[in-house]
Amino acid sequence: MENSFKRYLPFIVLLLIAVASIFIPAVPDFADTSKYNGADIAWIIVASALVFLMTPGLAFFYGGMVTRKNVLSTMIKSVVAAGVVTVLWIVVGYSLCFGDSIGGFIGDPRTHLFFKGVNSSGPWDLAPTIPRSLFAVFQLMFAIITPGLVVGAIAERIRFTSYILFTVLFSLLVYAPLAHWSWHPKGFLAVMGVWDFAGGTVVHISAGCAALAGAIVLKRRKAHIDGLAIPPANIPYVLIGTGLLWFGWFGFNAGSALGANSLAVSAFLTTNTAAGAAGLSWMFFDVLRGKKPSVLGFCIGAVVGLVAITPGAGFVAIPQSIFIGFIAAIVSNLVAHWKTTTSLDDMLDVFPCHGVGGIVGMILTGVFATKTVNAAGPNGALYGDVGFLITQLKGLAVVVPFSFIMSFLIFKLVNIIEPIRVTTEEEELGLDASQHDERYTSQRLTV
Repeated sequence: MENSFKRYLPFIVLLLIAVASIFIPAVPDFADTSKYNGADIAWIIVASALVFLMTPGLAFFYGGMVTRKNVLSTMIKSVVAAGVVTVLWIVVGYSLCFGDSIGGFIGDPRTHLFFKGVNSSGPWDLAPTIPRSLFAVFQLMFAIITPGLVVGAIAERIRFTSYILFTVLFSLLVYAPLAHWSWHPKGFLAVMGVWDFAGGTVVHISAGCAALAGAIVLKRRKAHIDGLAIPPANIPYVLIGTGLLWFGWFGFNAGSALGANSLAVSAFLTTNTAAGAAGLSWMFFDVLRGKKPSVLGFCIGAVVGLVAITPGAGFVAIPQSIFIGFIAAIVSNLVAHWKTTTSLDDMLDVFPCHGVGGIVGMILTGVFATKTVNAAGPNGALYGDVGFLITQLKGLAVVVPFSFIMSFLIFKLVNIIEPIRVTTEEEELGLDASQHDERYTSQRLTV
């Protein structure tokens, strides 16, 4: 009886939400167009689509690196967040992030419950030239990809239903508070003077710390315990995923200028430059350590560069983004190598790449930020304000333990509600078959 109820519960919850949505009154979407800028609207629509493209890009990136019997199960965990988080965002997620602030810690869920009043409440304070509903859509794309980043650390051993529950709880209890703290004008980190242009803390550090917590709670895969070196299922998938992530990241960072302006152009260039420098840095650093230059090395390094430039993309100058990408790749590479000497089974190095990359990016934003690039932003230590660097470090001292501890508790809670880990037999069979009754196959062309 209990198992039957658990099977029906997700559908029942979605049914109740769907029925409740019928009774939300319809209102026109920004009927007064005179207050908005058409070019800004067009750019943020494009940027939102670009950020969404990162989610299937992430699916390819992760799916190509796992074993063949877990490709589909890994990919769907990234993509399914587009469904789960979208519904959650409309119901209450946007309100928790950007609703009326409750003490600087969380948004009032009643502010825009079921998106109530978003269309008719005028523009967001920090994005006056675009409709609030468009700002909400742009922010939704960030919320979608964040839990998907965690997948790489817990791949090949987490139940699909347990991951769905984790996504819901993580979005409500970790992502929403961090977004409110950092990006709401009254959020306490924003008031403190912590600057995060496009998600170094909100997206990457939160996901990296959650990945670390998940790897600890789920413990090691049997293949990891046995020390088996199983090759990636499809390296071309990783290359495709990297290209899609890199492409989408232009919307991620340049779109965070919230307008078609010079700041968007600058963020676009810093993003591309840091990614290129980091890809080369990771690959060449591997060569120094006696390895051959690899596709995986360049792809992973490029993603680390994208992560590291994210918090400072709209605050740092283009030349300094080379150094940010270069040093972030080396630090993440060293942490990833150190991880191999431990028993931690973060399968796809999510914490070394996203957690550590985000931390390095936040620190270097505190060093290289300059009002020459963004007059509304801060000056970093290099330009005379050491206090800003100290403030960034204080922000990290809050975000890192909060993200890890809260995520650890969420994984533990999920395990109480529903066993979080697959059985040994299911792990041996592979999650594609055991969780989805599907199998990944690749077709070979013959001439």
